[in-house]
Amino acid sequence: MTLVGIAWRSAWNRRFTLALTVLSIALSTFLLLGVERIRTELRANFSSSVSGTDLIVGARGGSTQLLLYSVFRIGAATNNMQWKSVQALAAHPGVAWVVPLSLGDSHRGFPVLATTPDYFEHFRYGRRQPLVLSEGRPFSDLFDTVIGAEVAARLGYRLGQKITLSHGSGGLGMAEHADKPFTVVGVLARTGTPVDRTVHIGLAAMEAIHLEWIGGAPMPGLVIPADQVRKFDLTPKNVTAALVGLQNRSAVFAVQRWVSRYAEEPLMAILPGVALDELWSVVGVGENALLLMSALVALVSLAGLVSVVLASLNERRRELAVLRAVGASLRHVLVLLALEGTLVTLLGVVIGVVFAVLGIALLAPWLQSQFGLALHLSEPTLNEWLLLASLVAAGWLASLLPGIRAYRLSLADGLSPRI
Repeated sequence: MTLVGIAWRSAWNRRFTLALTVLSIALSTFLLLGVERIRTELRANFSSSVSGTDLIVGARGGSTQLLLYSVFRIGAATNNMQWKSVQALAAHPGVAWVVPLSLGDSHRGFPVLATTPDYFEHFRYGRRQPLVLSEGRPFSDLFDTVIGAEVAARLGYRLGQKITLSHGSGGLGMAEHADKPFTVVGVLARTGTPVDRTVHIGLAAMEAIHLEWIGGAPMPGLVIPADQVRKFDLTPKNVTAALVGLQNRSAVFAVQRWVSRYAEEPLMAILPGVALDELWSVVGVGENALLLMSALVALVSLAGLVSVVLASLNERRRELAVLRAVGASLRHVLVLLALEGTLVTLLGVVIGVVFAVLGIALLAPWLQSQFGLALHLSEPTLNEWLLLASLVAAGWLASLLPGIRAYRLSLADGLSPRI
């Protein structure tokens, strides 16, 4: 009988114990791949908070600061860019579209973003995924608003609800534009980006609620009712930043130079991907924590695998002693155990990979809707291949340990009757 046949008969004789071993390996594989995939997807989600945008243009300053307030709604701009600059940028022959962004107000701690309807058409996140409305429609009337998924969930808002905005980016205690309420006409599906916690209004609406304001404060005694604001020119005078899409991506540096040399006011244009990578190098502590967790999970999984294999040695002492009694050498015993351990480990790893694939496929929509974490089925990364190889190698090494130990035990120890 060949070693493969002997290994198969031995495994079948211990099928229940080996089934538990295979299940343990499968769960370890599932946990390892799950943690590693979440770690990589978290970085990918951060790096793709905005995608499909070639340039972000704003007042000259730091690239990280421009990225923070234009994409993540964190902080405030040191200066704004004039509306005529936005129009000049849109007229550039290399520019396909421009989406202006105006920030500064808030609603119960959530930032308010004033923009144009083109925002819903051109803004992309993740793998160039468009914004999708889970309810309602984009804003069209002056006092319409579209809210992010987190705003709707946290505050319990529904379509048709009236809300009022507060002046400034602070929370409670700020002056409210209570005389000009907005109507919720749309709720965006969860994206896992700052869009989820943003209240969206039109640029004209931002101008309308500040008609009576000068220098950041309302003018005493001046009140313009909401039904009268349409009589005024609501063209914005300036905006915070602008998202830019180009006709051809090869022209990105030419347009970037044109923006930096713009004579009317000092502006700058940044590449979102480059700025996001720079920012991640500063705030990516969470990735290091997940990387450490992944390493600890791998260590515990491998230790558990070795423990399970060693624990089964006691019930195999008689079998191994019989093999030695009929002339099996150390090489035969080691090859037999290594073959069996490798096959059992491979089977557990394969089942674990199947569990991981099914888990991503089934849980991805729920994770996206509840937590904004986008998981995608894709080819295994280099780290994932290394983790799988480590599990197989550990299973192979663990299978050698009982063989070496059994060979060192006396035949009498293995063949003596158990009391």
